[in-house]
This record gives sequence, C-alpha cells and structure tokens, in this order.
Amino acid sequence: MTIKSDHRHLYLQVIDHIKADIEQGVYKENEKLPSEFELSKSLGVSRATLREALRLLEEENIIVRRHGVGTFVNPKPLFTSGIEQLSSISSMIEEAGMEPGTNYLSSTEQLPNDEDIKRFQCDEDEPLITIERVRTADGEPVVYCVDQVPAKYLPADFLFRHDPSIFSALEESGDIHVAYAVTFIDPIGYHNQVSPILQCGRETALLVLKQLHYDDKDRVVLYSRNYFRADKFSFHVVRKRV
Repeated sequence: MTIKSDHRHLYLQVIDHIKADIEQGVYKENEKLPSEFELSKSLGVSRATLREALRLLEEENIIVRRHGVGTFVNPKPLFTSGIEQLSSISSMIEEAGMEPGTNYLSSTEQLPNDEDIKRFQCDEDEPLITIERVRTADGEPVVYCVDQVPAKYLPADFLFRHDPSIFSALEESGDIHVAYAVTFIDPIGYHNQVSPILQCGRETALLVLKQLHYDDKDRVVLYSRNYFRADKFSFHVVRKRV
C-alpha cells in the first residue's frame, strides 16, 4: 500500500504510516523493521524520503538504528514525567501502577575533593556522605542513583537507616527545605559500570540526570546523578512563550 494520498510532504506521510503500523502491532517492540529497500518499495517512496522519515523517527525515540544490524522498534517508556516539578522516582513508578523498591549498594563518608568543595561551598574538613542505590519497579532495576550530601545536613544516624527518602532526612531538622533543583540531562550509550547493574544490553541507552538541589537559602544541599534506562523512562519540559 502506497501513501501518496494527501498533499503533505511524503516523509511526513511515511512517519505517520510507520507510527500507525507500530500502534496496530504490525511491528512490535524490539522487532526489526524491513530493510530500507523493502520499506521504500512497499510504501512507494524513494530511499531518500524513507531515510528522512527514519531519521526523524529516531529523533523521537520511536526507532533505533544499529549500524550494520538494522532498524528496530524502541519499546515505549513505562514511566514519563515532566521535569518542571521535583517529583520522586518512587512516585513516578507508583503512577505507572508498579511497586517501587530500593536496593542499597553502599553508604560511605569521606572528605570532599576540590570539585565537591566548589559545589557545596564547604570546608575541606567537612565530610560528605555518598549513597549508591538501585531503584526498582516490580523488582526490576530501572534507575542507578548516586547521591552526595554534606554530613552536617543529615541526622547523625543516617548511615544506619537506609531511609529511601533523602529529602525527608534533609528536612527532618526543620532547618532545611529543598526548594528547587538545577538539572542537566545527558544521553549516553553503554556504561561499563552502570549498564550491567541495570541489566542493560549494549543496545540500551541511558539518560543521566545530574541535579543540584538547593534549599530556600540557596545552598546546595544534595547533588545527585541518576542513571535512567532510556527504554523505561522519558522526560519532557513544558516551555511557555515569553
């Protein structure tokens, strides 16, 4: 079936056609699409038109093209969230109807390095606490988390608690209220340390959210690096015209 049935650019028609096929189950998650030659022939378009459509579908994370292997349908993310508001990983998992869990890997206390001192505006003899955890959804690992907090901001017994909410521990004394965060998002490919922990193959990308959390006195009270499985999570931003 060709798609020359309306007046839009052909590549837009190709995009809609492939999306519809995916929605209707013609092509299933992780399934390999036909070759470019077969697709262009069946759709009645040129290879150049098809490639432009595939390029845009890849930008939308609908498909993934693996050099020398083929083009595959990306699984739909189970969890999606806007990043305008601070929300916990647990709440995202619960909203998807799944049970959140936490596997603790390590909790350590050490003195800050030069980068830490600059980030937290702390003294060189003020220790930091680093917490490594894996967040799970129905028992499946989906996020690897590394959190750093100046020890002075946490309860003295924090290392013995395994409290899943660092925000709650920070705000326990009443002196700190986490007000906002500055977030940097970096897509990365296979990570030698993190990908095996999250049970990811080499084809599964990761989204790294690096966040500086500030209290209402504009102090950095928490720095976190969260590695999300890109096949499980997607993030979006609402941008308003000014």
